[in-house]
Order: sequence, then C-alpha cells, then structure tokens
Amino acid sequence: MAKVATAKGKSAFACSECGWTSVRWIGRCGECQAWGTVKEVGAAKAARITAGAVTSPALPIGKVSAVEAESRPTGIGELDRVLGGGVVPGAVILLAGEPGVGKSTLLLEVAAQSARSGQRTLYVSGEESAAQVRMRAGRTDALVDDLYLAAETDLGAVVAHIDSVEPTFVVIDSVQTMAHPEVDGAPGGVTQVREVTGALVRLAKERHIAVVLVGHVTKEGAIAGPRMLEHLVDVVLAFDGDRHSGFRMVRATKNRFGPSDEVGCFDMVDTGIIEVTDPTGLFVSEHAEPVAGTCVTVMMEGRRPLLAEVQALVGPSAAPQPRRTTSGLESQRVAMVLAVLGNRAGLKLHDKEVYVATVGGVKITEPVADLAVAIAVASSEMDRPIHPGLVAIGEVGLAGEVRRVGGLEKRLAEAARLGFTKAIVPADIPNRTKDLKPMDIQAKYGLRTFAAPDIRAALLAAGLA
Repeated sequence: MAKVATAKGKSAFACSECGWTSVRWIGRCGECQAWGTVKEVGAAKAARITAGAVTSPALPIGKVSAVEAESRPTGIGELDRVLGGGVVPGAVILLAGEPGVGKSTLLLEVAAQSARSGQRTLYVSGEESAAQVRMRAGRTDALVDDLYLAAETDLGAVVAHIDSVEPTFVVIDSVQTMAHPEVDGAPGGVTQVREVTGALVRLAKERHIAVVLVGHVTKEGAIAGPRMLEHLVDVVLAFDGDRHSGFRMVRATKNRFGPSDEVGCFDMVDTGIIEVTDPTGLFVSEHAEPVAGTCVTVMMEGRRPLLAEVQALVGPSAAPQPRRTTSGLESQRVAMVLAVLGNRAGLKLHDKEVYVATVGGVKITEPVADLAVAIAVASSEMDRPIHPGLVAIGEVGLAGEVRRVGGLEKRLAEAARLGFTKAIVPADIPNRTKDLKPMDIQAKYGLRTFAAPDIRAALLAAGLA
C-alpha cells in the first residue's frame, strides 16, 4: 500500500474494522482490540465528483409507493412476531447463533414455508453438501417443488444461481463460508465477510430479493466478523438456547421494519423445530404438595410476559467459606439479595450453603426476580412452603426497599391468566393513568395484591415472618 506522508513526514495507520488511527503500526487495535487489523493508509486527496446517472428520479415522499416495502408472512408465526409481520422484499436479515443451536433447521423450515406460499426460494449451503441438506429436509418435511437447493462457497456461483432460478427469497448458510472472487483473504476473514455481505446487500436492494444470512458467533457470543456487518444488514436476529433443553428463542437486536424488543419461542424436536406460542408453562414446575424453597416471578422477554420459577436450597456448611451456587440467575444479584436478607431481614446465612436456580434452563437477567429469590431462600431456610398461588414481582435495593418494575399490569395479567391468586408487588407504584393501583388490579384480574415497601413486609406477606 502506498505511503502518504503526514505534516511531519510520518505515515498514518488505521484499523480496517473500526477505523481507529495511529501514527505508528501496532499489532492490536487500541479501540476494538482486534489483532492484525491495523494497516498503513494514506490520506487521499479530495477528488472532484461529477454528476452520474441516477437509478430513479427523486419524488416527493408522499408520492413514493410503499407497496414494495410491505412485509410477506413467512408462515411461522413466532418468527413473524419478531420480524414485525414478515419479511420485507429487498431486506437483508442476519441470523446469528452458537453452533448446533438449530439455525440451519429453522431457516430450512422458513424456506420451505416460503416455497409453499408460492415464492420461488433458493437455499445456498456453504457448510453442507446438497445431499446432506436434502436428508434433513426429508426428516423435517421440507421437500417442496419451489424450493431450490445449491451447495456453493463462491459468491460468483451464488449470483449465477440467482440469475438462473430468479428467486424472491434466498438463504445463505453461512456468510462466513462465502468467498468474493475479487477480494484477497480467506473466507471468514474481516475483508471477505465485509465485501461478501456488501455485495449481497446491493443485490437484494437492486432485485427486491429478501436475503437471510446465517452468521457465526465467537466464543464471547458476539457475531463473528467486523462490527460493520451489523450496520450493513437491515435486521439482526440472535438465536439462542440451552444445550440441555430443546427450548430456543429468537431475539431481534436490530430491526428497521419493526420492533427490536420482540422474542419468538421454538422447541427443537426429532422432526425439526416447532413454534411455542405459550411458553410460560415450560419454566414452572408442578408439585403434588407445596414445597419449601420455591417462588414464582414474572419476567419480560421483549413484550411478552413469562412466568419463571425460582428454586432455592439452604443447608449447613462445615467449610470456612460456604458455597454460593446459581444457575439461570446473575450470581452478583443473588449475592446482593443474600446480604440484604442477612442485614435487613435478620436471616443469618453467613454459615449456610445456598443454591439458587431457575426451572427449565431459563435465564433471568432483569432485577425483577430479586423478590422471588429472597422469598425462595427464606422459605428454604425456614423450611416453610409459601402459598402455591403466589407470585412475587419486585427489585430489592441495598436498603431493603422493594422497588417498582416496568410493565406491572402485563405481568399480573399473565399471572392471573395462569391461575395465580396472590401477588406481592412493590408499594412504590406510579400514579399514572395507564398504570393500575393494587385495588384496581384485584378488581380487574381477581388477584389479591400485597404492596410491600421493604423486604420485611414482603416476607410477612408471604407468611415467612
């Protein structure tokens, strides 16, 4: 690469991934911490831009037709929920997830449903042979006449298939296996992924073809490739789930055509992947008799309320440092709740081992589960079961106060729908018109609500004080 001198006669260096600049070469970018991306660049002189041919004349925005941007349902309701109604022609969607989570299985089903609706669909596999994909399609009942299959890793060959088949829906599995014939570097590298994605985006916009790209993730869980990849596409979906459970979730982290906080639920079975329209029951266990150490809360996944059961086990310990083990919950928040129980509620746990976990492998990241954790731990320590129809919703502060949470009405409506009769909620409820007061909630949903200002009052309402 040609050197371009700066004002002091020195060359400039820039990161090809994030654009960070330096006056000297270093092996690792100081901004994005990527290795081997800092290269010598030159400050090109500003060139005069001449007028070129336009693809279509500019129109007043009110006269631009919006018909071409109307979404088409995929035939899978949970995916349409996340996408905002379906797939928009010309949109480029990136679906990322860990190996083995079921990305290819889901998209093969999406491609089959698209073909069944009369759309000519092309599925390009860069990781499996056509025979292997055909075998999986036979197992999942995805053999459709309008679904075309090709196994390619060269972008030029993919474009040739698109010219031949003339599809309206294309699946590329995966973008990290594709190679641009005019770009140096191995497939999956930063430059190759960026150029391949850019070429597919231009192709999708020019021909109004909906394109879905499968993306790999790193061991940290981030999408492999340059960060620019997420900016190039229109929609970014994260597909995740527990390896020991068939339950899967699709989350929208970016969506130019719909909400970016929706979640779709699926279940991996022997015959493929199926929708789970009501996943609440997956995270709540059924007991023949009330059991100490359990409490149910209501979390929000996107706009969807889901009931989740928290289980706790407290026992004596002979070790100088008792064990604290969590599963499905943030260990830091559980440790904070245990400290609040000891200092604000008089529950001595310093010499006890504490195990806290969720049911069904669900992960609760929002602090709404703090109150349920506190009640479950207290119930186990006292060996006293709580009322089986009780839910606890609230964040616990270091001063022992129970703080309010968002979407309280939706959470309580979901609990009432599933037969719960009692709820412990924060006493600090905003008096806005769109929010219900505790007595209004009881009248509307049949839930007896107990407004707890602090942790002691919450334990008293649960019958543990």
